[in-house]
Amino acid sequence: MMEVLKMILFGIVEGITEWLPISSTGHMILLNEIVKLDVSDEFYSVFQVVIQLGAIMAVVILFWNKIWPFGKKRNPHPLKRDGIGRWIKTDIFILWFHIIVACIPAVIVGVTLDDWFEAHFYNYLTVAIMLILFGVAFILIENYNKTRKPKVTDPQNITYKLALYIGLFQLIAAIFPGTSRSGATIVGALLLGVSRTAAAEFTFYLAIPVMFGASLLKLLKYGLAFSPWELFLLVGGMAVAFVVSLFVIKFLMGYIKKHDFKVFGYYRIVLGAIVLLCGALGFIGA
Repeated sequence: MMEVLKMILFGIVEGITEWLPISSTGHMILLNEIVKLDVSDEFYSVFQVVIQLGAIMAVVILFWNKIWPFGKKRNPHPLKRDGIGRWIKTDIFILWFHIIVACIPAVIVGVTLDDWFEAHFYNYLTVAIMLILFGVAFILIENYNKTRKPKVTDPQNITYKLALYIGLFQLIAAIFPGTSRSGATIVGALLLGVSRTAAAEFTFYLAIPVMFGASLLKLLKYGLAFSPWELFLLVGGMAVAFVVSLFVIKFLMGYIKKHDFKVFGYYRIVLGAIVLLCGALGFIGA
């Protein structure tokens, strides 16, 4: 029963931190320092990545009409006016092409150096430093943007060039835990003139191929030889992350319509400082 409660806790933390720009991987690493699942290190390495699939399914469901490129309804830009072409939503296909371009840097580096990064950077010190650095970045960029008008207010208007630049920011998160994939892409998008809502929405879309790919890579490396107990933990964690994500995504999209991201910056700085202090005192990382 204790392990089930731990699994639920990990699912809740994943569902909250995956979408708020405060680093899900960083929080999962820190949580595992305090509340360890009674599983092998190899399985936990898979668990902390694959559990994200539950969070991703929340995006797919909530934004289905904006990301599914087929259908006659709500199709202002069909490929053709008759025949099968009227079922194809060209604007959404173009959006997906932009998403793919943004994913290229992370895919190249992730596939080739994933294990090396995990061995060298997945620790409390890296998490703490990146929490603080990107917390400061959020505050500085939001202050900088106070007098600037966003150039892009809709994810559909993000160009290939802009998508690639956002993808380079996402690459930072792929290397350094604690950065936050959503945090890095949002910071990059804001700096490049994208509005808060468009930046957040594009970040959600980016998560779909990135996390499906990362999960597939982990599963292929680990194999599918899960014990019934491991399979239960994996599916249960994904289910919890899915339910929590539904609420968190709706909250975030409503919040940023009236507020900026600075509160998340302050949270990151405080948490990073606490982590460094705990590490210095020997409470974590021993």
